[in-house]
Amino acid sequence: MTSSASAGLSRLLFDGRYEQTHQDLHELLLDPVFDSREGLNMTQAGKLAYERSRAVHAGLERPREILADPWRLFALAEWPSLVDVSTFSLLMVHYNLAFGTVVEHGDREDLKDLFDELDRLDSFSPYMATELGYGNNVAALRTEAVYDPATETFVLNTPDALAQKHMSYSGFQDVPKLAVVMARLKADGKDHGVYPFLVRISDGKQLCEGVHAAPCPEKPVQGLDNGLTWFDNVRVPRRQLLHGDMGGFDDDGVFRPASGNRRKRFLQAMNRILPGRLCVSSAATGAGRASVYIALRFAAQRLTNAPGRNDLPIIEYRSHQLALYTALSRTYAMTLLLNHAKREFTAAAQDALPAELNHLVSITKALSTWEMTDVVATCRERCGAQGIFSANRIADYGSLLQGLVTAEGDNQVLLATTAGQIIAQYGDGDGAEPAVAPDPAGRDLGDLAFLVAVVRHREAELLREAAAAMADDTGDRTYFEAWNGTINTGLEMARARGVRTALECFAAAVGTLEDESARTALGLLAALYGLSEMRRDAGWYLARGVLTAEQVERLPREADLLCARLRPYTDALIGGFNLSPELLRAPIAADDYVSAFQQRTGAFGPAADAVAEGS
Repeated sequence: MTSSASAGLSRLLFDGRYEQTHQDLHELLLDPVFDSREGLNMTQAGKLAYERSRAVHAGLERPREILADPWRLFALAEWPSLVDVSTFSLLMVHYNLAFGTVVEHGDREDLKDLFDELDRLDSFSPYMATELGYGNNVAALRTEAVYDPATETFVLNTPDALAQKHMSYSGFQDVPKLAVVMARLKADGKDHGVYPFLVRISDGKQLCEGVHAAPCPEKPVQGLDNGLTWFDNVRVPRRQLLHGDMGGFDDDGVFRPASGNRRKRFLQAMNRILPGRLCVSSAATGAGRASVYIALRFAAQRLTNAPGRNDLPIIEYRSHQLALYTALSRTYAMTLLLNHAKREFTAAAQDALPAELNHLVSITKALSTWEMTDVVATCRERCGAQGIFSANRIADYGSLLQGLVTAEGDNQVLLATTAGQIIAQYGDGDGAEPAVAPDPAGRDLGDLAFLVAVVRHREAELLREAAAAMADDTGDRTYFEAWNGTINTGLEMARARGVRTALECFAAAVGTLEDESARTALGLLAALYGLSEMRRDAGWYLARGVLTAEQVERLPREADLLCARLRPYTDALIGGFNLSPELLRAPIAADDYVSAFQQRTGAFGPAADAVAEGS
């Protein structure tokens, strides 16, 4: 039963693409270069991440080919972080943000030498957009590239401390770096807005002339060379402007920006951010699945006592089940939501992405990284002290998620922007009647159709309320004051849209499974996800008559009953993740975690005896 059910769940979770898109990445991570190495300082760990990134590059097709297949790029984002969170960061910055920008805007014959250098990974490519004073407003960045027609070069300068490039990888001077730098293009006395430039940062021995860098404070787990970078009269050849079809130089040497407004050109220059959000979500859901896999395998072996019994696996406690099965349900929900967003992204015309797709991708990024942050924290706690050790992975995933919630758009800002756009599309809601609430009388709380209808009602009502609040002109308010009074309702609405979409994906997926046990397990898990969302906002639903008082009181008991019914399907559900103890190398995920932990530490054996004799 388990293997058949797991195979069906795997096809669902990997959208039928595991063998052709994911499997070789899985196998690549079994290479000894990814074996755990204890006792490294942060610099050594960072250098190891560069070594591992080169190993991944050497084992796969070239970056240009990966960029041509978004599914492959998303898979690349998903797997390396499971064994080294720093390797994920390096690969995604180089492949998607930096080299992706070169492919999009600089695939020209006069740049072939630099193009090939990055495609071969002879140099790593940091992506330098964010500035110290403009983290959430990159369009206002201050780094400037002033064109000098006499030398046909740009002069790159950092005008003040706030304009220093922040967090990009510039600290290891012995690693060749050819960065994509976002700078304000100035020519003929005019500011033409922000454009990408290819700038050599380091030649592999030292920083290049005029380039300066200082390390950022140390980050837990991720020993990468994040730094502050600033430029002092750095000469950049004209050909290294990545203008694409956003403008160019005419025969007289005059820069002509493309038609359209500056905002449109900026968004075009930054167009790798949208697939980057899907890459970030891929890493987040991958870490969430690995955390639940490790925690549930450990819970089946970790012994505790119970009234009248000794040596009971802790997973038999309903309190442990509720925490981990809810985490499992959220992990499935976010994976299915992400798969939906990936399909919509890859099916869309890349030169004219609809606003609805931007909303979907942004909501998916924010919701998945927030949800997986909670999942990883829950799994770490439920593993007790073992969850603290980096060897058992989950603590490292927590560090990864802390970075992902701010990567490719800080979640709070990203979701607020998306909410504002959705509300503006809706209009003022004038004359719109409140959405009709589903009748709760006699409804089964495990009925997926009812759960979807309930969440859809919440989304619709929050949207109507937010739009009405923005359109209210009875008081003397500035636009900012109106939005400030609406923003939290907007955030809840955007979150509800993500939850509703995830639950719809969940419900639809149940019917696609041929294996009866897989279908049963997925249905129970979907119901648990829906119930967890109902419990989160139970007061709202009760106040609006969407749930009865009796149903609200019954929610905790219904969740417990679902956990009891899910218990026999645990192995099948996590089997769909296509993970293994050999891949993760986490002692507590092993079939015999005590032996694995002893082997890792040398405890209670010859190595421990030797230490004792030596002492």
